[in-house]
Amino acid sequence: MGIDLMNLAGETIVHLVKAIKRTEEAVVSPLPLQSPSTPPSSYEFEPPFHKEIPPESPKLASPPPLSRHSIPSKRTKEPVDLPLSSSTPPKPFTFDPPLCNPIPLQSPRPASLSPRSHQNLTVQIANAPSLPSTVTVTTSTSSVPSSLNFPSSNLEVDRALSRAERRVRRTGYSKKKTRPHIYAAKHKAQVQASKKKSLKEMERELYNLRRNGGYHSDFQTFKTLLGYRAKLELLEGRAAIIPSPSLTDLRSHSTAHAPRRRHSVSYDESFLERALAKAKKTLDGPKPPQPFIPKFDQLRISARAKDAEIEQRLRPKPKPLPTSLPPEDEAKVDMILRQRGVVSKHGREQVTDQDLKRLGPVQWVNDEIINFYGSMILARAEASKENPAPNGAAPGEGKPLNAHYFSTFFWSKLKGEGYEKARLAKWTKKFDLFSKDVVLIPVNHNNAHWTAAIINFRRKRIESYDSMGMDRGEVFKLLRIYLDAEHLNKKKKPFDFTGWEDYLLEDTPEQENGYDCGIFTCQFLERISRGEERFNFTQADMPYLRRLMIWEIGHAKLRG
Repeated sequence: MGIDLMNLAGETIVHLVKAIKRTEEAVVSPLPLQSPSTPPSSYEFEPPFHKEIPPESPKLASPPPLSRHSIPSKRTKEPVDLPLSSSTPPKPFTFDPPLCNPIPLQSPRPASLSPRSHQNLTVQIANAPSLPSTVTVTTSTSSVPSSLNFPSSNLEVDRALSRAERRVRRTGYSKKKTRPHIYAAKHKAQVQASKKKSLKEMERELYNLRRNGGYHSDFQTFKTLLGYRAKLELLEGRAAIIPSPSLTDLRSHSTAHAPRRRHSVSYDESFLERALAKAKKTLDGPKPPQPFIPKFDQLRISARAKDAEIEQRLRPKPKPLPTSLPPEDEAKVDMILRQRGVVSKHGREQVTDQDLKRLGPVQWVNDEIINFYGSMILARAEASKENPAPNGAAPGEGKPLNAHYFSTFFWSKLKGEGYEKARLAKWTKKFDLFSKDVVLIPVNHNNAHWTAAIINFRRKRIESYDSMGMDRGEVFKLLRIYLDAEHLNKKKKPFDFTGWEDYLLEDTPEQENGYDCGIFTCQFLERISRGEERFNFTQADMPYLRRLMIWEIGHAKLRG
Protein backbone atom coordinates (compact mmCIF):
# COMPACT_ATOMS: atom_id res chain seq x y z
CA MET A 1 0.00 0.00 0.00
CA GLY A 2 2.93 2.38 0.76
CA ILE A 3 4.32 2.04 -2.78
CA ASP A 4 0.87 2.71 -4.28
CA LEU A 5 0.50 5.90 -2.22
CA MET A 6 3.92 7.15 -3.32
CA ASN A 7 3.11 6.47 -6.96
CA LEU A 8 -0.23 8.25 -6.59
CA ALA A 9 1.39 11.28 -4.94
CA GLY A 10 4.00 11.44 -7.70
CA GLU A 11 1.35 11.40 -10.41
CA THR A 12 -0.60 14.14 -8.62
CA ILE A 13 2.49 16.41 -8.39
CA VAL A 14 3.23 15.88 -12.09
CA HIS A 15 -0.32 16.98 -12.98
CA LEU A 16 -0.02 20.06 -10.74
CA VAL A 17 3.36 21.13 -12.18
CA LYS A 18 2.03 20.82 -15.71
CA ALA A 19 -1.02 22.92 -14.82
CA ILE A 20 1.15 25.58 -13.16
CA LYS A 21 3.42 25.83 -16.19
CA ARG A 22 0.38 26.35 -18.38
CA THR A 23 -0.75 29.07 -15.95
CA GLU A 24 2.63 30.85 -16.23
CA GLU A 25 2.32 30.92 -19.99
CA ALA A 26 -1.17 32.41 -19.98
CA VAL A 27 -1.49 36.00 -21.17
CA VAL A 28 -3.88 38.07 -19.07
CA SER A 29 -4.86 41.72 -19.53
CA PRO A 30 -3.89 44.13 -16.70
CA LEU A 31 -6.54 45.65 -14.46
CA PRO A 32 -7.77 49.22 -15.05
CA LEU A 33 -6.48 52.00 -12.82
CA GLN A 34 -8.21 52.66 -9.55
CA SER A 35 -10.38 55.74 -9.48
CA PRO A 36 -8.99 58.39 -7.06
CA SER A 37 -12.47 59.50 -6.08
CA THR A 38 -13.55 56.06 -4.97
CA PRO A 39 -13.19 55.60 -1.24
CA PRO A 40 -10.51 53.04 -0.64
CA SER A 41 -11.12 49.72 0.96
CA SER A 42 -8.83 46.86 1.65
CA TYR A 43 -8.98 43.13 1.12
CA GLU A 44 -6.62 40.26 1.34
CA PHE A 45 -6.04 37.97 -1.60
CA GLU A 46 -3.63 35.05 -1.82
CA PRO A 47 -3.01 33.68 -5.31
CA PRO A 48 -1.45 30.20 -5.49
CA PHE A 49 2.42 30.55 -5.51
CA HIS A 50 2.63 34.43 -5.78
CA LYS A 51 1.26 37.70 -4.38
CA GLU A 52 0.45 40.85 -6.29
CA ILE A 53 0.80 44.49 -5.24
CA PRO A 54 -2.02 46.89 -6.19
CA PRO A 55 -1.33 50.45 -7.44
CA GLU A 56 2.03 51.94 -6.51
CA SER A 57 3.12 55.24 -5.00
CA PRO A 58 4.17 58.14 -7.33
CA LYS A 59 7.63 57.99 -5.80
CA LEU A 60 7.93 54.56 -7.25
CA ALA A 61 6.44 55.32 -10.65
CA SER A 62 8.92 53.15 -12.46
CA PRO A 63 10.24 50.60 -10.02
CA PRO A 64 13.17 48.56 -11.14
CA PRO A 65 12.30 45.02 -12.11
CA LEU A 66 12.96 42.55 -9.38
CA SER A 67 15.08 39.60 -10.32
CA ARG A 68 14.53 36.11 -9.00
CA HIS A 69 17.66 36.47 -6.85
CA SER A 70 16.39 39.61 -5.06
CA ILE A 71 13.24 37.87 -3.69
CA PRO A 72 13.57 35.34 -0.88
CA SER A 73 12.67 31.72 -1.55
CA LYS A 74 9.68 29.97 -0.01
CA ARG A 75 11.98 28.58 2.70
CA THR A 76 12.92 32.11 3.93
CA LYS A 77 10.95 33.07 7.01
CA GLU A 78 12.39 36.59 7.61
CA PRO A 79 10.46 39.28 5.62
CA VAL A 80 11.57 42.95 5.64
CA ASP A 81 8.89 45.68 5.80
CA LEU A 82 9.36 48.51 3.27
CA PRO A 83 7.72 51.84 4.21
CA LEU A 84 5.73 53.66 1.57
CA SER A 85 4.23 57.18 1.72
CA SER A 86 2.15 58.71 -1.03
CA SER A 87 -0.43 61.39 -1.57
CA THR A 88 -1.14 60.76 -5.26
CA PRO A 89 -3.55 58.13 -6.52
CA PRO A 90 -1.81 54.79 -6.79
CA LYS A 91 -1.32 53.00 -10.04
CA PRO A 92 -1.23 49.26 -10.46
CA PHE A 93 2.03 47.59 -11.15
CA THR A 94 3.25 44.01 -11.25
CA PHE A 95 6.38 42.27 -10.15
CA ASP A 96 7.95 38.92 -10.87
CA PRO A 97 7.14 36.50 -8.05
CA PRO A 98 9.32 33.43 -7.66
CA LEU A 99 8.55 30.47 -9.85
CA CYS A 100 6.13 32.28 -12.25
CA ASN A 101 5.83 35.11 -14.84
CA PRO A 102 4.14 38.46 -14.03
CA ILE A 103 0.40 38.11 -13.56
CA PRO A 104 -1.71 41.17 -12.80
CA LEU A 105 -3.96 41.23 -9.78
CA GLN A 106 -7.15 39.40 -10.63
CA SER A 107 -10.25 39.14 -8.59
CA PRO A 108 -11.75 35.77 -7.98
CA ARG A 109 -15.31 35.23 -8.97
CA PRO A 110 -17.12 38.29 -7.53
CA ALA A 111 -20.07 36.19 -6.49
CA SER A 112 -17.82 34.01 -4.31
CA LEU A 113 -15.55 36.59 -2.66
CA SER A 114 -14.58 35.62 0.87
CA PRO A 115 -15.11 38.04 3.81
CA ARG A 116 -11.39 38.69 3.77
CA SER A 117 -11.73 40.45 0.40
CA HIS A 118 -12.39 43.74 2.28
CA GLN A 119 -9.28 43.60 4.41
CA ASN A 120 -5.88 45.12 3.75
CA LEU A 121 -3.57 43.24 1.49
CA THR A 122 -0.06 43.40 2.89
CA VAL A 123 2.87 42.07 0.97
CA GLN A 124 6.17 41.74 2.70
CA ILE A 125 9.22 41.46 0.53
CA ALA A 126 12.50 40.44 2.08
CA ASN A 127 16.02 41.22 1.01
CA ALA A 128 15.11 44.06 -1.44
CA PRO A 129 17.86 46.79 -1.14
CA SER A 130 16.30 49.20 -3.70
CA LEU A 131 12.91 49.40 -1.92
CA PRO A 132 11.82 50.76 1.46
CA SER A 133 11.39 48.31 4.32
CA THR A 134 7.56 48.24 4.39
CA VAL A 135 4.90 48.59 1.70
CA THR A 136 1.21 48.83 2.62
CA VAL A 137 -1.17 49.12 -0.29
CA THR A 138 -4.90 49.74 -0.25
CA THR A 139 -7.30 49.45 -3.15
CA SER A 140 -11.00 49.42 -3.78
CA THR A 141 -13.00 46.48 -5.02
CA SER A 142 -15.25 48.83 -6.97
CA SER A 143 -12.55 49.16 -9.59
CA VAL A 144 -12.55 45.44 -10.29
CA PRO A 145 -14.76 44.58 -13.25
CA SER A 146 -17.52 42.15 -12.38
CA SER A 147 -16.98 40.18 -15.56
CA LEU A 148 -13.49 38.99 -14.62
CA ASN A 149 -13.03 35.29 -13.94
CA PHE A 150 -10.12 33.02 -13.19
CA PRO A 151 -7.82 32.21 -16.06
CA SER A 152 -8.57 29.03 -17.90
CA SER A 153 -5.30 27.59 -16.60
CA ASN A 154 -6.67 27.62 -13.01
CA LEU A 155 -9.46 25.34 -14.18
CA GLU A 156 -6.86 22.88 -15.31
CA VAL A 157 -5.33 22.94 -11.83
CA ASP A 158 -8.77 22.25 -10.36
CA ARG A 159 -9.28 19.42 -12.79
CA ALA A 160 -5.92 17.89 -11.88
CA LEU A 161 -6.82 18.07 -8.19
CA SER A 162 -10.25 16.57 -8.89
CA ARG A 163 -8.68 13.70 -10.80
CA ALA A 164 -6.28 13.02 -7.95
CA GLU A 165 -9.13 13.12 -5.45
CA ARG A 166 -11.17 10.68 -7.51
CA ARG A 167 -8.18 8.37 -7.74
CA VAL A 168 -7.79 8.41 -3.97
CA ARG A 169 -11.50 7.80 -3.49
CA ARG A 170 -11.50 4.93 -5.99
CA THR A 171 -8.48 3.20 -4.48
CA GLY A 172 -9.95 3.55 -1.00
CA TYR A 173 -6.83 5.05 0.63
CA SER A 174 -8.75 7.95 2.12
CA LYS A 175 -11.61 5.85 3.50
CA LYS A 176 -12.01 6.55 7.15
CA LYS A 177 -12.54 3.70 9.56
CA THR A 178 -15.86 3.86 11.35
CA ARG A 179 -15.52 3.78 15.09
CA PRO A 180 -17.87 1.42 16.93
CA HIS A 181 -20.42 2.89 19.23
CA ILE A 182 -19.20 3.32 22.80
CA TYR A 183 -21.92 0.98 24.03
CA ALA A 184 -21.61 -1.56 21.20
CA ALA A 185 -19.62 -4.11 23.22
CA LYS A 186 -21.90 -3.71 26.22
CA HIS A 187 -25.00 -4.15 24.06
CA LYS A 188 -23.55 -7.25 22.40
CA ALA A 189 -22.76 -8.77 25.78
CA GLN A 190 -26.28 -8.03 27.01
CA VAL A 191 -27.83 -9.66 23.92
CA GLN A 192 -25.69 -12.77 24.34
CA ALA A 193 -26.53 -12.98 28.03
CA SER A 194 -30.24 -12.61 27.24
CA LYS A 195 -30.09 -15.41 24.65
CA LYS A 196 -28.21 -17.65 27.05
CA LYS A 197 -30.75 -17.00 29.76
CA SER A 198 -33.63 -17.69 27.37
CA LEU A 199 -32.05 -21.02 26.32
CA LYS A 200 -31.63 -22.06 29.96
CA GLU A 201 -35.25 -21.21 30.73
CA MET A 202 -36.46 -23.20 27.72
CA GLU A 203 -34.26 -26.16 28.71
CA ARG A 204 -35.66 -26.10 32.23
CA GLU A 205 -39.26 -25.82 30.99
CA LEU A 206 -38.79 -28.72 28.59
CA TYR A 207 -37.15 -30.77 31.34
CA ASN A 208 -40.13 -30.17 33.65
CA LEU A 209 -42.54 -31.21 30.91
CA ARG A 210 -40.60 -34.41 30.32
CA ARG A 211 -40.49 -35.08 34.05
CA ASN A 212 -44.25 -34.83 34.13
CA GLY A 213 -44.34 -37.34 31.28
CA GLY A 214 -42.23 -39.93 33.12
CA TYR A 215 -38.62 -38.88 32.55
CA HIS A 216 -36.46 -40.00 35.52
CA SER A 217 -32.88 -38.84 34.87
CA ASP A 218 -31.35 -35.62 36.16
CA PHE A 219 -31.12 -32.27 34.37
CA GLN A 220 -27.50 -32.64 33.19
CA THR A 221 -28.25 -36.01 31.61
CA PHE A 222 -31.31 -34.47 29.97
CA LYS A 223 -29.10 -31.78 28.39
CA THR A 224 -26.87 -34.46 26.85
CA LEU A 225 -30.01 -36.09 25.47
CA LEU A 226 -31.09 -32.79 23.89
CA GLY A 227 -27.70 -32.33 22.26
CA TYR A 228 -27.69 -35.90 20.98
CA ARG A 229 -31.16 -35.55 19.48
CA ALA A 230 -30.23 -32.22 17.86
CA LYS A 231 -27.22 -33.86 16.21
CA LEU A 232 -29.33 -36.76 14.93
CA GLU A 233 -31.91 -34.39 13.45
CA LEU A 234 -29.12 -32.42 11.77
CA LEU A 235 -27.63 -35.57 10.24
CA GLU A 236 -31.03 -36.82 9.10
CA GLY A 237 -31.75 -33.44 7.49
CA ARG A 238 -28.51 -33.49 5.55
CA ALA A 239 -29.01 -37.15 4.53
CA ALA A 240 -25.31 -37.64 5.10
CA ILE A 241 -23.87 -41.03 4.20
CA ILE A 242 -20.39 -40.06 5.30
CA PRO A 243 -20.39 -38.18 8.62
CA SER A 244 -18.48 -35.03 9.36
CA PRO A 245 -14.89 -35.54 10.56
CA SER A 246 -15.79 -33.65 13.72
CA LEU A 247 -18.24 -36.39 14.79
CA THR A 248 -17.13 -39.27 16.96
CA ASP A 249 -16.46 -42.43 14.96
CA LEU A 250 -18.33 -45.38 16.46
CA ARG A 251 -16.11 -47.87 14.62
CA SER A 252 -12.81 -46.53 15.97
CA HIS A 253 -11.02 -48.19 18.84
CA SER A 254 -10.79 -46.25 22.06
CA THR A 255 -7.34 -45.17 23.20
CA ALA A 256 -5.87 -45.58 26.66
CA HIS A 257 -6.04 -41.84 27.35
CA ALA A 258 -9.40 -41.20 25.69
CA PRO A 259 -11.84 -39.21 27.83
CA ARG A 260 -14.60 -41.29 29.33
CA ARG A 261 -17.18 -38.56 28.99
CA ARG A 262 -18.77 -37.35 25.80
CA HIS A 263 -19.33 -33.66 25.27
CA SER A 264 -22.83 -32.57 24.43
CA VAL A 265 -23.66 -31.08 21.04
CA SER A 266 -24.81 -27.46 20.96
CA TYR A 267 -28.34 -26.65 19.86
CA ASP A 268 -30.10 -23.41 19.09
CA GLU A 269 -33.30 -21.76 20.22
CA SER A 270 -35.34 -23.07 17.29
CA PHE A 271 -34.60 -26.67 18.26
CA LEU A 272 -35.80 -26.04 21.83
CA GLU A 273 -38.92 -24.32 20.53
CA ARG A 274 -39.77 -27.35 18.41
CA ALA A 275 -39.15 -29.70 21.33
CA LEU A 276 -41.33 -27.56 23.62
CA ALA A 277 -44.13 -27.43 21.07
CA LYS A 278 -44.00 -31.21 20.67
CA ALA A 279 -44.00 -31.78 24.43
CA LYS A 280 -46.90 -29.38 24.97
CA LYS A 281 -48.83 -30.98 22.13
CA THR A 282 -48.41 -34.35 23.82
CA LEU A 283 -49.66 -32.98 27.13
CA ASP A 284 -52.52 -31.15 25.43
CA GLY A 285 -53.72 -34.34 23.75
CA PRO A 286 -57.10 -35.94 24.26
CA LYS A 287 -58.15 -35.74 27.87
CA PRO A 288 -59.45 -38.83 29.67
CA PRO A 289 -63.21 -39.19 29.45
CA GLN A 290 -65.36 -37.77 32.17
CA PRO A 291 -66.48 -40.26 34.82
CA PHE A 292 -69.61 -42.12 33.93
CA ILE A 293 -72.36 -43.40 36.14
CA PRO A 294 -71.17 -45.82 38.81
CA LYS A 295 -72.87 -48.87 37.31
CA PHE A 296 -71.07 -48.42 34.01
CA ASP A 297 -67.76 -47.83 35.79
CA GLN A 298 -68.16 -51.04 37.69
CA LEU A 299 -68.86 -52.96 34.49
CA ARG A 300 -65.85 -51.42 32.83
CA ILE A 301 -63.56 -52.20 35.74
CA SER A 302 -64.79 -55.77 35.78
CA ALA A 303 -64.23 -56.15 32.05
CA ARG A 304 -60.73 -54.76 32.31
CA ALA A 305 -59.87 -57.11 35.09
CA LYS A 306 -60.94 -60.06 32.97
CA ASP A 307 -58.96 -58.77 29.99
CA ALA A 308 -55.86 -58.37 32.17
CA GLU A 309 -56.23 -61.93 33.42
CA ILE A 310 -56.53 -63.30 29.90
CA GLU A 311 -53.55 -61.20 28.76
CA GLN A 312 -51.49 -62.50 31.66
CA ARG A 313 -52.26 -66.10 30.69
CA LEU A 314 -51.50 -65.55 27.01
CA ARG A 315 -48.52 -63.27 27.44
CA PRO A 316 -47.15 -63.39 30.95
CA LYS A 317 -45.75 -60.04 32.06
CA PRO A 318 -41.97 -60.28 32.29
CA LYS A 319 -40.41 -59.94 35.65
CA PRO A 320 -38.39 -56.80 36.36
CA LEU A 321 -34.64 -57.06 35.98
CA PRO A 322 -32.39 -57.22 39.04
CA THR A 323 -30.30 -54.21 39.96
CA SER A 324 -26.97 -56.08 39.97
CA LEU A 325 -25.34 -59.41 39.29
CA PRO A 326 -24.75 -61.96 42.04
CA PRO A 327 -21.56 -61.26 44.04
CA GLU A 328 -19.63 -64.13 42.43
CA ASP A 329 -20.53 -62.89 38.95
CA GLU A 330 -19.55 -59.33 39.85
CA ALA A 331 -16.14 -60.65 40.89
CA LYS A 332 -15.79 -62.46 37.55
CA VAL A 333 -16.67 -59.27 35.69
CA ASP A 334 -13.93 -57.40 37.51
CA MET A 335 -11.48 -60.17 36.65
CA ILE A 336 -12.47 -60.06 32.97
CA LEU A 337 -11.90 -56.30 32.87
CA ARG A 338 -8.36 -56.77 34.21
CA GLN A 339 -7.38 -59.02 31.28
CA ARG A 340 -5.28 -57.62 28.42
CA GLY A 341 -5.22 -58.40 24.72
CA VAL A 342 -7.84 -60.72 23.24
CA VAL A 343 -10.32 -61.42 26.02
CA SER A 344 -12.81 -63.72 24.26
CA LYS A 345 -13.49 -65.43 20.89
CA HIS A 346 -16.68 -66.76 19.38
CA GLY A 347 -16.74 -68.13 15.83
CA ARG A 348 -15.05 -65.54 13.63
CA GLU A 349 -15.54 -62.75 16.16
CA GLN A 350 -13.20 -61.69 18.92
CA VAL A 351 -13.12 -58.94 21.54
CA THR A 352 -10.10 -57.24 23.11
CA ASP A 353 -9.72 -55.40 26.39
CA GLN A 354 -10.01 -52.10 24.50
CA ASP A 355 -13.38 -53.18 23.12
CA LEU A 356 -14.63 -54.20 26.56
CA LYS A 357 -13.88 -50.72 27.88
CA ARG A 358 -16.73 -49.51 25.71
CA LEU A 359 -19.12 -51.40 27.97
CA GLY A 360 -18.11 -49.14 30.83
CA PRO A 361 -20.28 -46.23 31.96
CA VAL A 362 -20.93 -43.34 29.56
CA GLN A 363 -19.42 -45.08 26.50
CA TRP A 364 -20.62 -45.91 22.99
CA VAL A 365 -20.28 -49.54 21.89
CA ASN A 366 -18.59 -50.36 18.59
CA ASP A 367 -19.04 -52.96 15.82
CA GLU A 368 -16.93 -55.58 17.61
CA ILE A 369 -19.20 -55.62 20.66
CA ILE A 370 -22.42 -55.75 18.64
CA ASN A 371 -21.16 -58.38 16.18
CA PHE A 372 -19.82 -60.55 19.02
CA TYR A 373 -23.20 -60.34 20.73
CA GLY A 374 -24.99 -61.17 17.45
CA SER A 375 -22.71 -64.16 16.95
CA MET A 376 -23.79 -65.57 20.33
CA ILE A 377 -27.47 -65.00 19.39
CA LEU A 378 -26.94 -66.83 16.08
CA ALA A 379 -25.17 -69.75 17.81
CA ARG A 380 -28.04 -70.13 20.26
CA ALA A 381 -30.54 -70.17 17.37
CA GLU A 382 -28.50 -72.81 15.50
CA ALA A 383 -28.33 -74.95 18.62
CA SER A 384 -32.12 -74.90 18.98
CA LYS A 385 -32.86 -76.01 15.41
CA GLU A 386 -33.59 -79.57 16.50
CA ASN A 387 -36.62 -78.43 18.52
CA PRO A 388 -37.64 -75.05 17.08
CA ALA A 389 -40.67 -73.12 18.24
CA PRO A 390 -43.66 -73.83 16.01
CA ASN A 391 -44.54 -71.23 13.43
CA GLY A 392 -47.23 -68.93 14.78
CA ALA A 393 -46.60 -69.91 18.41
CA ALA A 394 -47.34 -67.34 21.06
CA PRO A 395 -44.39 -65.16 22.04
CA GLY A 396 -42.44 -66.42 24.97
CA GLU A 397 -43.45 -70.07 24.37
CA GLY A 398 -41.03 -72.73 23.20
CA LYS A 399 -37.34 -72.35 22.55
CA PRO A 400 -35.47 -69.53 20.79
CA LEU A 401 -36.67 -68.82 17.28
CA ASN A 402 -35.00 -69.88 14.06
CA ALA A 403 -33.20 -66.59 13.63
CA HIS A 404 -30.43 -65.32 11.41
CA TYR A 405 -28.14 -62.42 12.27
CA PHE A 406 -26.57 -60.08 9.70
CA SER A 407 -23.44 -58.24 10.82
CA THR A 408 -23.20 -54.47 11.16
CA PHE A 409 -21.65 -54.24 7.67
CA PHE A 410 -24.80 -55.54 5.96
CA TRP A 411 -26.71 -52.28 6.36
CA SER A 412 -23.81 -50.08 5.26
CA LYS A 413 -23.37 -52.12 2.06
CA LEU A 414 -27.12 -52.24 1.34
CA LYS A 415 -27.48 -48.48 1.76
CA GLY A 416 -24.20 -47.43 0.20
CA GLU A 417 -23.85 -49.83 -2.74
CA GLY A 418 -27.15 -51.63 -3.26
CA TYR A 419 -28.00 -55.31 -3.62
CA GLU A 420 -26.22 -56.05 -6.91
CA LYS A 421 -23.10 -53.93 -6.49
CA ALA A 422 -22.52 -55.08 -2.89
CA ARG A 423 -23.05 -58.73 -4.01
CA LEU A 424 -25.40 -59.39 -1.12
CA ALA A 425 -26.66 -62.56 -2.80
CA LYS A 426 -23.51 -64.33 -1.54
CA TRP A 427 -24.44 -63.55 2.05
CA THR A 428 -27.29 -66.13 1.86
CA LYS A 429 -25.62 -68.67 -0.44
CA LYS A 430 -25.56 -71.43 2.22
CA PHE A 431 -29.10 -71.12 3.58
CA ASP A 432 -32.62 -70.12 2.60
CA LEU A 433 -33.37 -66.72 4.08
CA PHE A 434 -37.13 -67.12 3.60
CA SER A 435 -37.21 -70.24 5.80
CA LYS A 436 -36.17 -68.24 8.88
CA ASP A 437 -38.56 -66.98 11.52
CA VAL A 438 -36.79 -63.64 11.96
CA VAL A 439 -33.79 -61.88 10.46
CA LEU A 440 -31.91 -59.62 12.89
CA ILE A 441 -30.14 -56.55 11.48
CA PRO A 442 -28.24 -53.92 13.51
CA VAL A 443 -28.46 -50.53 11.77
CA ASN A 444 -25.98 -47.70 12.12
CA HIS A 445 -27.39 -44.30 11.16
CA ASN A 446 -24.78 -41.85 9.86
CA ASN A 447 -22.17 -43.39 12.16
CA ALA A 448 -23.88 -41.70 15.11
CA HIS A 449 -26.76 -43.91 16.30
CA TRP A 450 -27.62 -47.61 16.59
CA THR A 451 -31.08 -49.11 16.03
CA ALA A 452 -32.45 -52.64 15.45
CA ALA A 453 -34.33 -53.75 12.32
CA ILE A 454 -36.19 -57.06 12.06
CA ILE A 455 -37.60 -58.97 9.09
CA ASN A 456 -40.30 -61.00 10.83
CA PHE A 457 -41.54 -63.76 8.54
CA ARG A 458 -43.73 -65.16 11.34
CA ARG A 459 -45.78 -61.97 11.65
CA LYS A 460 -45.36 -60.75 8.05
CA ARG A 461 -43.95 -57.41 8.99
CA ILE A 462 -40.77 -55.34 8.89
CA GLU A 463 -39.99 -53.94 12.33
CA SER A 464 -37.82 -51.08 13.55
CA TYR A 465 -36.85 -50.47 17.17
CA ASP A 466 -35.28 -47.09 17.92
CA SER A 467 -34.45 -46.01 21.47
CA MET A 468 -34.72 -42.37 20.35
CA GLY A 469 -38.24 -42.83 18.98
CA MET A 470 -37.40 -41.33 15.58
CA ASP A 471 -39.12 -42.08 12.27
CA ARG A 472 -37.21 -44.70 10.28
CA GLY A 473 -39.06 -44.82 6.97
CA GLU A 474 -35.78 -45.38 5.13
CA VAL A 475 -35.29 -48.69 6.98
CA PHE A 476 -38.64 -50.04 5.80
CA LYS A 477 -38.04 -48.90 2.22
CA LEU A 478 -34.55 -50.42 1.84
CA LEU A 479 -35.49 -53.73 3.48
CA ARG A 480 -38.47 -54.12 1.14
CA ILE A 481 -36.12 -53.52 -1.81
CA TYR A 482 -33.72 -56.12 -0.40
CA LEU A 483 -36.45 -58.74 0.09
CA ASP A 484 -37.69 -58.30 -3.47
CA ALA A 485 -34.17 -58.50 -4.96
CA GLU A 486 -33.29 -61.55 -2.84
CA HIS A 487 -36.49 -63.34 -3.83
CA LEU A 488 -35.84 -62.62 -7.50
CA ASN A 489 -32.32 -63.97 -7.15
CA LYS A 490 -33.22 -67.15 -5.25
CA LYS A 491 -36.84 -67.86 -6.27
CA LYS A 492 -36.80 -66.21 -9.71
CA LYS A 493 -39.95 -64.19 -9.05
CA PRO A 494 -40.86 -61.02 -7.17
CA PHE A 495 -41.62 -61.19 -3.47
CA ASP A 496 -45.29 -61.15 -2.52
CA PHE A 497 -45.84 -58.39 0.07
CA THR A 498 -49.52 -59.13 0.50
CA GLY A 499 -50.42 -58.80 4.19
CA TRP A 500 -47.04 -57.30 5.15
CA GLU A 501 -46.83 -54.15 7.28
CA ASP A 502 -44.27 -51.72 8.64
CA TYR A 503 -44.33 -52.14 12.41
CA LEU A 504 -43.33 -49.72 15.18
CA LEU A 505 -43.87 -50.70 18.82
CA GLU A 506 -45.76 -47.94 20.61
CA ASP A 507 -44.10 -48.33 24.01
CA THR A 508 -40.55 -49.00 22.80
CA PRO A 509 -38.10 -48.34 25.66
CA GLU A 510 -36.27 -45.07 25.10
CA GLN A 511 -32.88 -43.88 26.26
CA GLU A 512 -32.51 -40.76 28.37
CA ASN A 513 -28.93 -39.87 27.39
CA GLY A 514 -26.71 -39.75 24.32
CA TYR A 515 -24.62 -42.93 24.67
CA ASP A 516 -26.79 -46.00 25.51
CA CYS A 517 -28.20 -46.63 22.01
CA GLY A 518 -25.88 -49.61 21.39
CA ILE A 519 -26.94 -51.34 24.62
CA PHE A 520 -30.62 -50.86 23.74
CA THR A 521 -29.99 -52.30 20.25
CA CYS A 522 -28.28 -55.44 21.57
CA GLN A 523 -31.11 -56.05 24.03
CA PHE A 524 -33.76 -55.55 21.32
CA LEU A 525 -32.07 -58.19 19.15
CA GLU A 526 -31.62 -60.65 21.99
CA ARG A 527 -35.23 -60.36 23.23
CA ILE A 528 -36.73 -60.70 19.74
CA SER A 529 -34.60 -63.77 18.98
CA ARG A 530 -36.41 -65.45 21.91
CA GLY A 531 -39.84 -64.55 20.55
CA GLU A 532 -40.56 -61.69 22.95
CA GLU A 533 -42.56 -58.76 21.66
CA ARG A 534 -42.48 -56.66 24.82
CA PHE A 535 -39.43 -55.50 26.67
CA ASN A 536 -38.95 -55.40 30.42
CA PHE A 537 -35.92 -53.08 30.54
CA THR A 538 -35.72 -49.29 30.80
CA GLN A 539 -33.04 -46.64 31.07
CA ALA A 540 -32.63 -47.45 34.75
CA ASP A 541 -31.48 -51.01 33.86
CA MET A 542 -28.57 -49.90 31.66
CA PRO A 543 -25.82 -50.17 34.36
CA TYR A 544 -26.92 -53.74 35.13
CA LEU A 545 -27.15 -54.68 31.44
CA ARG A 546 -23.65 -53.33 30.72
CA ARG A 547 -22.19 -55.53 33.48
CA LEU A 548 -24.26 -58.49 32.24
CA MET A 549 -22.93 -58.11 28.70
CA ILE A 550 -19.34 -58.07 30.00
CA TRP A 551 -20.01 -61.35 31.79
CA GLU A 552 -21.65 -62.91 28.70
CA ILE A 553 -18.87 -61.81 26.33
CA GLY A 554 -16.19 -62.96 28.76
CA HIS A 555 -17.80 -66.44 28.94
CA ALA A 556 -18.86 -66.43 25.23
CA LYS A 557 -22.44 -67.45 26.04
CA LEU A 558 -25.79 -65.84 26.83
CA ARG A 559 -27.34 -66.18 30.26
CA GLY A 560 -30.93 -66.16 28.97
